[in-house]
Amino acid sequence: MAFANLAQAQNPFAPDITGREGIDIGTSTSEIAITSDFSGADLTVFGALTNTDQLLLAIGEYDVVVTLEGPREDATVRRKERLMGIWVNRTSVTFERMPLSYSLASTRPVDDIAPRRILDQVGVGIEHRDLVPTGFISGLTNITEFRDAFRRLKETNGLYQRDTNGVRFVSSSLFRATLRLPANIPNGVHMVRAYLFKSGEFIAEKELPLRVVKTGLEEAITSAAHDRPVLYGMFAVLLALVTGWSASLIFRKD
Repeated sequence: MAFANLAQAQNPFAPDITGREGIDIGTSTSEIAITSDFSGADLTVFGALTNTDQLLLAIGEYDVVVTLEGPREDATVRRKERLMGIWVNRTSVTFERMPLSYSLASTRPVDDIAPRRILDQVGVGIEHRDLVPTGFISGLTNITEFRDAFRRLKETNGLYQRDTNGVRFVSSSLFRATLRLPANIPNGVHMVRAYLFKSGEFIAEKELPLRVVKTGLEEAITSAAHDRPVLYGMFAVLLALVTGWSASLIFRKD
């Protein structure tokens, strides 16, 4: 057994002789280019299950969840309250390093795949993401309301979405998943993750990076705004002045 384990460690492509189920994935592309007419896209993820029990596979005891997580940043949710007849931001909660976007596809509804306890531990599903507040939180603040508001805002903007029928088995152990990329998907390095469950238990996970980059004019504007903010601001003001002056000449009445 020691010699077999040594051989497998030296060759990562050697078959798994432990008998434990595994999962492998690949994507239709490793980079998504955002152009001026980008209106969203579909990402296809192909995968295969290894060392599966054919009987359990035949009766549908294996489930697959595939997600696409965007870059992580702190996210602030603010609640408006009426003060002297004016709606103002009175309370806010910042959640630590949340994905800017999150798309999910699964063989069936996530809550039917595994118990809530396991889904919370693995962090699979929009409702099972761990929303950790940062900084001082007043005892009067209802964190649950802010967590629900965060999820609702993300789903309303199309940045968090799910397809509970988005993973389909094309053969006994091969599957295909389709993830929808919204038109407002943030640029940066995203992570494609596939989770394997058997009879409600989490078995294995696999991940791959996916780059989302802006190209053409969008890339030039974004680079200028971040790399040369002063010059970018001066140019924006100058452009506004020239545009206003030109419009006044065009529409001037004699």
